[in-house]
Amino acid sequence: MTAPETPGRIVVFGATGYAGGLAVDALVARGLRPVLSARSEGKLTELAARHGGLEYQVADVSDPDSVRALVAAGDVLVTGVGPFERVGWVAAEAAARAGAHYVDSTGEVGFVRELHRRHDAQARETGSVMLPAFGYDYVPGVLAGSLALEEAGERARSVDIGYFATGSLRNGLSQGTRKTVIDGMSLPVAVFRRGALTDLRAAQEVVRFPVRGRERAGILATGTEVLQLPRTYPQLQGVRVFNGWFPELARAMQAMSLVATTLSRNPLGRRALDAVLPRFVGPAGGPDEAERARTRGLAVAVARSASGEVLAEVEVDGPSPYTVTAELMAMAADRLARGLGRTAGVVGPIDGLGADAFPTACAEVGLARVSGAAGAAS
Repeated sequence: MTAPETPGRIVVFGATGYAGGLAVDALVARGLRPVLSARSEGKLTELAARHGGLEYQVADVSDPDSVRALVAAGDVLVTGVGPFERVGWVAAEAAARAGAHYVDSTGEVGFVRELHRRHDAQARETGSVMLPAFGYDYVPGVLAGSLALEEAGERARSVDIGYFATGSLRNGLSQGTRKTVIDGMSLPVAVFRRGALTDLRAAQEVVRFPVRGRERAGILATGTEVLQLPRTYPQLQGVRVFNGWFPELARAMQAMSLVATTLSRNPLGRRALDAVLPRFVGPAGGPDEAERARTRGLAVAVARSASGEVLAEVEVDGPSPYTVTAELMAMAADRLARGLGRTAGVVGPIDGLGADAFPTACAEVGLARVSGAAGAAS
């Protein structure tokens, strides 16, 4: 793709929310002047003044024309407005239609799959590089997986990826993350198995990974790695993603997922879940800077041969999940605004930034391989 003479505008939609606000901070720290957008003019005015008088523009998903007015060809739309499967479509459609580039913070793989179906062809026609799930969900896992597969070579036939954290996350999850986790307990999880995508129950499988020299359990979870890594490494026959944030609760979460999935299969049970689960969502917002500083995110990838032999293990360390998400979105927006995107369409980070640039871009935000990872067992 050809770099523009003048960088495009960067617009942060949902700038007054938790994820959007952190993205604004990260962009400003890079010396950039993003345009702020949200539905509350009062909150926008305060946020714009806090950052030295940034430009702002009111927009709301209930008024699609207001969202479409945010961007033109070559601009970048950064959005943290979710849950994405409920309210994310307006922003995505606006970017694809205009030929604006797009970065979001979703952790919802169903949204990413449907986004590709709805907008990939249009984005390729308009020149829009669309990078969904460009944050802790799921860039560190893509990086760890790609490094492990490069090291394993052509013998690699499967890769398992696990997400972990140092420090406690019990009081360190945002409302958006809690909503996604709770909703995910009753939703199917996509895995890449025998060369094709198939759906399993969340937490149906538990795998132990090497993390900082000891084994930790992770439960089967959703992840865009199952969509992206097979495109880059066509010899793969299997890709699974696991979440090990709460390893001591792995078995309990298996049971919770089974109950939630069973209840969701009939209307009465679904209504019961819809009435009960929101009570666990908690207050708006998320961990403050001090809380984020106490937590680091880890992604571990284990590549295996067709016989199950471990060929490579890679551990990637980075800042807090929320900090690294903001930094990743800011980095991607900066690069896209300067015309450094490689492939138009709804794409993953390797295709979107380029296989050669992707590891360097990750290192720029503090994602780095940890040497000396130990073995894994399932």
